[in-house]
Amino acid sequence: MSLSAYQRVRTLTETPRAMECRLIREITGDLIGARDAGATGISLAPVLFRNREMWGAFGTACGARGNMLPDGLRASIVSLSLWVDRYTSDVIAGRDVIEPLIDVNRQVLEGLQSFPG
Repeated sequence: MSLSAYQRVRTLTETPRAMECRLIREITGDLIGARDAGATGISLAPVLFRNREMWGAFGTACGARGNMLPDGLRASIVSLSLWVDRYTSDVIAGRDVIEPLIDVNRQVLEGLQSFPG
């Protein structure tokens, strides 16, 4: 089976939660790989951009009218999205380290995996 055929089948059969978990796992793995390779500051920009983009999408989805998540959870995700955006700027500028971004992603992933559905 070709890669594109596999990706089409996965897209048709994967639940939204499974897609979110896969995306968070992939990006977190990239963050860990960059950290372990000794990347710092601006050299982290590509992987940090992907992480920021993911969190921006989560925040936007949670702020959208009609989102079915409980209000408290939506507010928490929006807050995390805003924090990731600000903190990422500090990491790129070399004022902070990448580890807290990895930790947040891991904790959210654990939370997603702990609930059925």
